[in-house]
Amino acid sequence: MRVPSTAAPVPGRIDPLSLAAILVTIAFWASAFAGIRVGLEAFTPGHVTLYRFLVAAAALGIYAVVARIPLPPPALAGRIALLSVFGITLYHVCLNYGETTVPAGTASLIIAAGPVITALLATRFAGERLNVLGWLSTLVSLVGVTVIVLGSGQGVSFTQGALLILAAALFTSVYFVFQKPVLKVMNPLHFTVWSLILGTVPMLVFLPGFASELRAAPLDAHLAMIYIGVFPAALAYLTWTYALSRVGPSATTSFLYVSPVVAILIAWLWLGEVPHVISLIGGAVAVAGVVLVNTVGRPRPAETP
Repeated sequence: MRVPSTAAPVPGRIDPLSLAAILVTIAFWASAFAGIRVGLEAFTPGHVTLYRFLVAAAALGIYAVVARIPLPPPALAGRIALLSVFGITLYHVCLNYGETTVPAGTASLIIAAGPVITALLATRFAGERLNVLGWLSTLVSLVGVTVIVLGSGQGVSFTQGALLILAAALFTSVYFVFQKPVLKVMNPLHFTVWSLILGTVPMLVFLPGFASELRAAPLDAHLAMIYIGVFPAALAYLTWTYALSRVGPSATTSFLYVSPVVAILIAWLWLGEVPHVISLIGGAVAVAGVVLVNTVGRPRPAETP
């Protein structure tokens, strides 16, 4: 798999290739919620996390050998490992444990704070800017996600689980913003391969008891874990990092507001969860916010003389 040899677009502007990569990522990440739910019926949250990323690491390891991907430069290896602890290890561990006590809809609302946190971090540390309409559009998307949650009769409860999910939103935002300097000097696909592999290593702490759960788990749980390991993890992180390397993190992560909309449809088809009408209305509002933030919400760069 090679990075297309097209010129990088203007930061903050979504070109067709970046948009395609983002949409593929969102579709797979949205499907992961249903897959995780199936997995949690047979595995503990820690084992769901470990199983998923052992599969992802194995898939990417094979890809690394076939594609002859070099090891990361020593000067960057430690930085990649630290970022991976935040964006891979801590994010997924916190999310899976948080969802044991927080309803899925409420968890989606808390995770929806991620793009806002990312925009704030990118404004402070990555030199990106949102104008007034950009911040208003972000608020519109957040309101849309709130409507989705409240339409399901769920509200935010600041329990330990909710705080864990809020921490997950923060960890993934740190990962998205601070990987951008690394992507300027390293192939984004190479970064993703080593990031997911390095992020899997700390998850080995969950190995005790894993073998017995593997033997006892039904076939559908194994298939769900393999699916979310190969597609929402290995493949989707590759497409996401590719888009992130071409577009600013706040622009890219604004599309995460679309994820609950896609997740509702997938849960309906996979798990038989029929969405409420008001949730569909909230989804439309969330999508409108994404469109606004990426059309009128960013200051245009000055023309080059």
